[in-house]
Amino acid sequence: MSVLARKRKLSELKFYDNAIRLRRSMVYLLLRDLGAKRGVRDIKWMTKDMPPQDAELLIAVAERNGLKRFESDWPTWIIDKLRDNIWRLLTDMMTSITRAYTIFATNRAEADERRLNQDRAIACCESLLKELELAIDVLPVDANKYKSQVRLITEEIMLLKGWRKSGNKRMKEIEEQEAKASAARIKQELAKAEE
Repeated sequence: MSVLARKRKLSELKFYDNAIRLRRSMVYLLLRDLGAKRGVRDIKWMTKDMPPQDAELLIAVAERNGLKRFESDWPTWIIDKLRDNIWRLLTDMMTSITRAYTIFATNRAEADERRLNQDRAIACCESLLKELELAIDVLPVDANKYKSQVRLITEEIMLLKGWRKSGNKRMKEIEEQEAKASAARIKQELAKAEE
């Protein structure tokens, strides 16, 4: 018997699975020059639909002139900068998620470190949205090309915030344990002082 969707709990690793999907989707977008081109800007890719004689001639001319790719109507450096920023943010997001997930908090410092990494992952997602907004502003791309990535990013933010919130229960347990340990220490010190 299956459980109704509204009564199902969120998978513990849903945030991780979504992050992997987001990263893969963004890498494919980067390979297409942030949606400014249909495919990777490689000369051989550009010649795939040409007659073989024309393709060989174009590749020979390009190799003779040292061209590995064709320039676009806009400067390629802007695409390179955006690509580098997005790549760095994706890497930082995955690193933060992995670091936070590997910490099972047994004390306040570990809980704070885990929460800090969760916050960093959320910040990376927010920054990804800003980079996509910049790409829409400066590149000749249709904003609709980014709908799936924006949906994945906003879903990831929601999942990460939910994961972070679930850590509050563990934090209360740690605080209670530390309070009991502190009370026991004080009790022992008072007992020693009375002797």
